[in-house]
Formats: sequence, structure tokens, C-alpha cells
Amino acid sequence: MQQFDVVVVGGGMAGASAAIAIKKVSPQAKIAVIEAFAPKGKQHPSFDDRSIALAAQSVAFLGALNLFNPEWQYVEPITQVNVSDRGHFGKAWINPQDYNQKALGYVVEVNPYGSFLHEQLNSLDIALFCPNQVAHIHQQPEQVELTLDNGEQLQSRLLVVADGAQSPTRAKLNIGFDSIGYEQGALIANVQIDTAHRGQAFERFTEHGPMALLPMSDNRYSLVWCMPNEHLSEFEAMAAHEFLAALQQAFGYRAGRFVQVGMRASYPLVLGRVEQLTHHRVVVIGNAAHAIHPIAGQGFNLGLRDIQVLTSQCQANVLDEWGSYQFTRAYQQARAQDINTVMTLTDALVRLFSNSSRTLALGRSLGLLTMALSKTARAPLAKQLMGYKG
Repeated sequence: MQQFDVVVVGGGMAGASAAIAIKKVSPQAKIAVIEAFAPKGKQHPSFDDRSIALAAQSVAFLGALNLFNPEWQYVEPITQVNVSDRGHFGKAWINPQDYNQKALGYVVEVNPYGSFLHEQLNSLDIALFCPNQVAHIHQQPEQVELTLDNGEQLQSRLLVVADGAQSPTRAKLNIGFDSIGYEQGALIANVQIDTAHRGQAFERFTEHGPMALLPMSDNRYSLVWCMPNEHLSEFEAMAAHEFLAALQQAFGYRAGRFVQVGMRASYPLVLGRVEQLTHHRVVVIGNAAHAIHPIAGQGFNLGLRDIQVLTSQCQANVLDEWGSYQFTRAYQQARAQDINTVMTLTDALVRLFSNSSRTLALGRSLGLLTMALSKTARAPLAKQLMGYKG
């Protein structure tokens, strides 16, 4: 039986980042990652590469570990966020200069960044079991014993569950996940405009759900278009020119003229949280721990803050204490409030702006107008977008 200090289940963005961050701050630790799907290796950048938004606070954390470089060709800064409410007068602009930041955040293409993370796993001597899955889990007083689908057995002081929203590992541990479905789904695609986007991002609220555009390289935007579930298949099946016309009509011309759209995909939107963030010698992080609406682009950033706290716990404790009751309890206490705050805020924004009430619409417009006129009024939303508390 191979012995480790930490075993991370899930080698995606959250799992790989967690393993690397812990190894960087605790080089003496023996770490393993279990990933069910073999990576495809280096791929030529595609028009359709999916992207994530990294808040300024996330960038600072990753940069300190040499896990982020704003000069990478698959990274684009967010130099301004434009917030508007379709059909109403309220608008607001959030600029990083008001908060002494170079950028509010950065948009990173997932495929090349994922390849970079897996190169880091190899260079840091982190054991990678891939493609493998966890077949059995046996929690002992001083360790967790894992049996993989190929019969290999691992033992660890601490088990980190990071295998996504449908986490099979979470299910094997009998940890419940409470979720409420929105009557919305998200359609995602990359679109190109006919002018330079200059790093501007857009959050556009409509009566049917929010729309977001995040700047990417080559004058592309990563589009997240939230709409009633019954409309998703219709918009996915549209011919490209029909889709672009519908998008232009719904969004307007503030970002420019949409001239190309790539592959479209969709997924249901839910608000969900694991029943307990920790178990005996186990912590649950990332999408395995919480699911939020993409309205403010905070999903992966919330997972990175899980990793920051977990990393700090590892630094603050000797190896023998990793995974102990005190260790997992401190992690749970440190994460609970932030997760509650972000989930409550994103859910409130969805319900406030996906509403046709005239009274609420007037209140929204006045609120956005106040934000446009006052740096102080913009500050709470700006700090949330940048990943800072306050």
C-alpha cells in the first residue's frame, strides 16, 4: 500500500491547483492526484476553447506561487466591467484604477492552462494516477485507505475531494449535496466582434436572465447567456447567422457587431452546497462543495479560496496533524462565511434582475445609477468581483 500525506481526487482545475499549491508551500509532503480522464496533451489553441475568469485576488494568490503570468498568450485582462439592465436606464462602469488595480481580473483559456498545471504536477514529483477512479474508501482513525479501480491501494492522512459537481467520491462518503434548480440554463459559446474589445467585460441583465461577455484573445468574447430552460435547445440548434442576429437583438451594440460564433453548449443552473465541508480526514473543495450561478463569474474563484485556506492549514500544522479533527474543523470554520456570502449574493442578484416587476426595475435602475455616480457605492460589487471581502 502506497502512503501519502495528501491524496486529491480530481485532476481538473481545482484538484490540480490544490495539489500544486500544497506541494509548493510544503515541499516535504507526499502528494498524489487521482484523475478519471487521461489528459489530451497539448492542443493547438481553438476558437472554441472554454475560459474562466480569475478575480484579482485569485491572480495574486496564483502569481505568488508562480502559477499565473498575465503575459501568457491565452490570458486577457479585464480592464472594465459594464453593467446594464436591458430596457431600463440604469448603467454602471467598474474600473480597476478606482481600486489601485491594473485589472479587475483576467480571462484564462482552460485547455492551455490545464496543460500548464499538468506539467507542474509532473515537475513537482506529485504522483498522478490516471486514468483511475476510486473504487472503495475506508476511513481509519489515523488515515484514509483508498482502493482504485485497477486494484492499487493508497493510504493518506488527508483526502481532498475535488472531482466536480457530480462527485462520485462525495457519494461514496455518503456526504449529501443540497441543491435548488433555477428555471434557467446557461448557453455558452465564444463569439467574435468586428472591433477591438480593449479588455471590456459586460454584464447585461434581461427579463429572462443575465448575459455576460468576457474578453478573450483575437477580439473574441466568452459568452454566457442565461435563459429559461425551454429555450436552450432552440438557441443551440440555430444556424450561426440566426444565433448572431438573436444575440445582437438581445444584447445590443455596446460591445460591437457580432460576426462569428463557435460551438454552443448548455447546462442547467443550480444553487447548491455540500451538507458538510469536511468529514473524517476529508475536506471537500471546488464544485464538489458548492454550485453557484455564473452571474458574477465567481465559481472557480470560490474554489481557489477553498485552496488558499487549505494551503494555509497545511502550513500551520505539522504533517502528523494533517487531516486531524482540529485540522478539518478549522478548515470548515474558515470557509463557511465566505461560501455563504457568495452564494447569498449571487442568488439575490439572479432573483432581483430576473424579474419583470416595474417597481423592482425602477429600484434596479436607481441602484445602478447611484453606482455610476459614486465610487463608494460601486465598491462592494467591485470588491466582490475582484475576490476581496468587504
